[in-house]
Amino acid sequence: MTAPEAESLRVRPGPARRPAWRAQAPVVAVVALGGALGATARYALSLAWPTPPGGFPWATFWTNVGGCAVIGVFMVVITEAWAAHHLVRPFFGTGVLGGFTTFSTYAVDIQRLLDGGRPGTALAYLAVTLLAALAAVWAAAAATRGVLKPRPGPTEGTIPGKTAGKGEKSL
Repeated sequence: MTAPEAESLRVRPGPARRPAWRAQAPVVAVVALGGALGATARYALSLAWPTPPGGFPWATFWTNVGGCAVIGVFMVVITEAWAAHHLVRPFFGTGVLGGFTTFSTYAVDIQRLLDGGRPGTALAYLAVTLLAALAAVWAAAAATRGVLKPRPGPTEGTIPGKTAGKGEKSL
């Protein structure tokens, strides 16, 4: 027979855990779906706004800068203002915006500019895209925080629309 104290020290089996791959399957699925949507939108934009040979790749530039701005807004909204479903960030942040922004095409564009004898343009594109993308994330996040900043309401403990008279205390 065991002592009552020893009985409480025994390890009780917990609920069965799902294998790791089964827990991650929904995340992988929504990232893949979002990535397909983002990449399709990026490709459509590149078809609508093609880069002439040796020209500045404006479509890729604005895709990356605009996508980074949306990432700044999105991250503030889902981390500071809205309790999002656990699959929203992988779907939209990693999938859609990861598929939409295209730093691999950015690298190919730089190589094309170099191969086309435009090293100055390639260097400018390299630097300006990076700086503009980082600035876009920062500015969009800061602007979103400013918009979502709680507005000053009535003073705590008072009734809206009623001011305390002489000798009265606020609630």
